[in-house]
Amino acid sequence: MLLGVALVLLLARTAFTAAGHLFSDSARVVDANHRAYPSADGWPQQGQAALVLGDGRPAASPDERPVPIASLAKVMTAYLTLEHFPLGGAQNGFTIAISAAQAQDVAEDRAEGQSVVPVAAGEQLNERQLLEALLIPSGNNIADVLADQVAGDEPRFIAEMNAEARGLGMDQTIYTDPSGFDPGTVSTAADQLRVFQQAMRFPVFRQIVSMASVTLPAAGTLTNYDPLIAEGFAGKTGSDSAAKGCLAFFTRVTVGGRRQTAVGVVLGQGQGSDTPALLAAAGEAAEQLVGSLAPA
Repeated sequence: MLLGVALVLLLARTAFTAAGHLFSDSARVVDANHRAYPSADGWPQQGQAALVLGDGRPAASPDERPVPIASLAKVMTAYLTLEHFPLGGAQNGFTIAISAAQAQDVAEDRAEGQSVVPVAAGEQLNERQLLEALLIPSGNNIADVLADQVAGDEPRFIAEMNAEARGLGMDQTIYTDPSGFDPGTVSTAADQLRVFQQAMRFPVFRQIVSMASVTLPAAGTLTNYDPLIAEGFAGKTGSDSAAKGCLAFFTRVTVGGRRQTAVGVVLGQGQGSDTPALLAAAGEAAEQLVGSLAPA
């Protein structure tokens, strides 16, 4: 009887893997050498999280469900931009001129409480600068600019975001805008880990999200919202009253005597709507998650 039960479990697990579900239901992080590291104590007490160590198998916290992700949506926007217009080395990519309408949108977006990057009509911005403005100070208006550049207009870009999400196996994700300001843009930590890992394939993406600040022609010097950037946690933040504090990150860790890269996502951290407090809560959750990586 025990043999029969074991066979059923083995077949179920095989089917689960074949279906493309990469996240372990055991909530344990496994590295490339198949060594397990307990992480149950590291999962945040609220919200959700996902983590992968090195080339190992990703793990996700229990009871994940689609929730608003705020500006983590910009990871997909950056990823699609780089898929269409790859950047290598010191390349700057395409250049656009900011239109009068795009410059005027800044005031309207700011009045709605959106995160914006100041731009001026006629200002010339190249692809690298646009990605910096998208990912470091998290400009919602820049997400709209990139959507138009990549797909011609926002509806077509959103359709492409969702098509790419399906292609990546992000079955619990729906994008309704390129910036994440719309709370209808929802996902899980596990799904966001998938797209963040894909974006990390581009060296320019890793470089930009590791920057503490950026200087742009009209906006001047703007700082990274990442609360852990000085501690070596590079990544993309998101926060608002619906999403709470969110952080997709990567950092170098030593586990079992080996230096590896931990890549993770935390969603729904903190309370209220104060941006620094929400992001500080997301940072604390990320540090706790990485700190839980200890040999079993």
